[in-house]
Amino acid sequence: MSEKSDDLSEHDLFVTEFPKQNFGIVDFLQGRVHFALLDQMKLMSASGMTKMQIKETIILTVSEIIENFEPQKESKSS
Repeated sequence: MSEKSDDLSEHDLFVTEFPKQNFGIVDFLQGRVHFALLDQMKLMSASGMTKMQIKETIILTVSEIIENFEPQKESKSS
């Protein structure tokens, strides 16, 4: 996907930990997605992308993930 870096401080700037305790599985998963999107938007913004470019990129990526999702195949392989 992307180059790996041994410099963890660069990653720490953009990775937010979601608390694991006192949350049901649905809340936990939604929280992880929420924080992942916020982290991605922070990185994209820091790289110079406009709010509209960020929105278009994320919507395109999420749309592709949803379009390629096949529940029958996913549930069998899990």
